[in-house]
Amino acid sequence: MPTVASFHLTRYPRRHALDAMAGMVTRHRGLAATPGLHFVRQLGTGAGSAMGLGADLRRWATFAVWEGDDALDDFLARSPVAARWHQHGDETWTVRLAPVSAHGAWSGAQPLGAADVDTGAAADRDGPVAVLTRARIGLRHWPAFYRSVPAVEAHLRRQTGLLAVLGIGEAPVGLQATFSLWRSAADVDAFAYRGGAHDEVVRRTRAEGWFSEEMFARFRAYGSAGTWDGRDPLAGARRPAGGNGS
Repeated sequence: MPTVASFHLTRYPRRHALDAMAGMVTRHRGLAATPGLHFVRQLGTGAGSAMGLGADLRRWATFAVWEGDDALDDFLARSPVAARWHQHGDETWTVRLAPVSAHGAWSGAQPLGAADVDTGAAADRDGPVAVLTRARIGLRHWPAFYRSVPAVEAHLRRQTGLLAVLGIGEAPVGLQATFSLWRSAADVDAFAYRGGAHDEVVRRTRAEGWFSEEMFARFRAYGSAGTWDGRDPLAGARRPAGGNGS
């Protein structure tokens, strides 16, 4: 059974915002004991859809990698952590992700190794795609990195195939990531490889060594539930139901 990833987003009312932040350590312990869970990170989010500095203390994300859909199904049905998302959150959103490609590392780990990539998902380029990028930015490169964000963000938002994007991270600065949803792989390629501010920043990161660690992963987004800012961004782009391609 191919490895499955998931991304979860919860917005809390103000009365629960501090409790949500304070409970991250306890929730991590609960998550770590979940059967079938290979990798998990709880993440803060940027304000709105911004990818630069600034945080939304009411909204928190979780990225996880599972041994298969059954393990994820069991977590969503039985875990106290998942139950609290629904009980305490104003809104929650979950998407299932079949890995298509991945390279790099996350805190020294490779949660999506080449052996885990779903070849069926890799061959399917017609449906919605999710992209996760994560980087550990060297301290002396923080100013250059954060100065580059507005131009890349403006270029990103001009892309017609972009469905949604979110800045996420393990710390306010230095450990940054983005999660984005696209109508198709072709739309991702158009943004990533056809010039613009993004290409220039990629060139600089390589030439100047901005990142001490990075990971890039692409997924087929094959199932979602709930809302993100009042809507499901995949609702208009969802493919027919059919699981993770296994």
